[in-house]
Amino acid sequence: MSDREIISTFKYVSRMRSEFMLSELRDYLKEDSSVEKIHKTLKPHLFDLGCNLFTQGDDYRVIRGQPCRKLELSEEEIKKNEVFFNSAGVSRKLERFIEQYIEKKTSKDWDDPVVMEKIRKAIRTQKTVYWKEGDSRNISYEKGYSILAYMAYQLPVYFIQFQYLLYDMAKNGLLKTRMKILDVGSGPGTIPLAVTDMYNRLDGHNAEINAIELFEENIEAYNYLVPQYAAVKSNVMVHEPIKEDITGIDIEKLPDSIDLMVFSNVLNELKELDIQQKAELVSKMANKLSDDGNIIIIEPADKSNSTELRRLSILLKKMGVRIYSPCSFIWSAECSLEVCWSFEHKKDIRPTRLMQKLAECDEPYRYMNTDIKYSYAIHRKDTLAKQDVTVPPKARFARMSKIDTHNKKRINVIGAVMSEDIGDEKYKLYRICDGTSKKAVYAVLPSHNINEDNEVIIRTVYGSIIKIYNVLVRYNETNDSYNLLIGKGTSIELLPDTEVN
Repeated sequence: MSDREIISTFKYVSRMRSEFMLSELRDYLKEDSSVEKIHKTLKPHLFDLGCNLFTQGDDYRVIRGQPCRKLELSEEEIKKNEVFFNSAGVSRKLERFIEQYIEKKTSKDWDDPVVMEKIRKAIRTQKTVYWKEGDSRNISYEKGYSILAYMAYQLPVYFIQFQYLLYDMAKNGLLKTRMKILDVGSGPGTIPLAVTDMYNRLDGHNAEINAIELFEENIEAYNYLVPQYAAVKSNVMVHEPIKEDITGIDIEKLPDSIDLMVFSNVLNELKELDIQQKAELVSKMANKLSDDGNIIIIEPADKSNSTELRRLSILLKKMGVRIYSPCSFIWSAECSLEVCWSFEHKKDIRPTRLMQKLAECDEPYRYMNTDIKYSYAIHRKDTLAKQDVTVPPKARFARMSKIDTHNKKRINVIGAVMSEDIGDEKYKLYRICDGTSKKAVYAVLPSHNINEDNEVIIRTVYGSIIKIYNVLVRYNETNDSYNLLIGKGTSIELLPDTEVN
């Protein structure tokens, strides 16, 4: 019996009936077939067919899903997520799965002193390599204790930071009630685990997760952790990773109509590709997006990786894969800033039990990783942008590309806040950009100048657009940048419908 006949029959039955047992499909087939054979044939297609499958004894219950539409968070879903992010951390269930995997791989208790010391050594090695540059920077999470070290030190932070981004996408209307997701360079499955965790706080929404991963040890860890965790709630369907090297991948092997494509902390590790080749790779894979699909690229917040991400993002924009956020092109101009260090900062996570155990040593700080800082870019094939603001050519705002002509003068500017407060107790400092900057521009607010006319900048979130009136421009020779000195006579307005803290 052909797979085509099984699929065709399933389509016919699911149109007639909103719910049925998979075994009932045998009554409609010309030849007898086992339930497992039918299930194996249908599994890769069920999500596209708009149906959900639930195990029921030796059989499966098929339930026709709701029509796909924009995901709108309910008040209860928002409340659940806000409570989670108030004290975010890896769930105890996932912690235990990771501990059990360590026991499986080492044949010892997860907290055995010998195991702990080997994981510490692997963490130290990875951190040493991470801070190298050029050809000597060869980060590896390919085998043995290097993967266990990644799961202990990096996974908890990446797990939470992606949920922040996914939640923001949900609030901004970028997610659908049925999402097809592709995680590129999945490792042991951090992103699928994060998706599953957040979807456990959503009601009646479904996701199908596909992944690409090259290394067998990572795939083994993925196949142990992800299906178990996804089984906690049945609204997330996961597939075994596609075993491929992404630098030479045949995109025809990828699913069609992807709603969300994720590159999480992976492009910076492709040392064999230059930035142009990385942009070409992402642009090529973008052909597999749905018409309203999104690509999200996440990189570490250090200066080297963050600035390269901004250059990569601009290259993608020039290739037609447009920027949704966080960059805003207020004057519809091309960005020419060579060095743009911009990142998001969130509240520290709760350390895992494994992390705390590793820290029971003479240098505990080496093994605690709870800081959430990351750089990201969201790209789309259409023209949708998070902050779709353009300024008329004759508006009374100065472009930052011309800021050198206004040194020591008072001007009005409009721009996006591209950092948290990176100053100190005396001076609040924010990175500001309008998409035209040739040199870095910072808004400086001395603490003694804060008043009700300018304090809104303190409450802005990353990417918010503000109007600053009557601000003094000063060139900073030491850093080759420009400061906008906010005085008591400076007023700042937040654009309507912009989120604040």
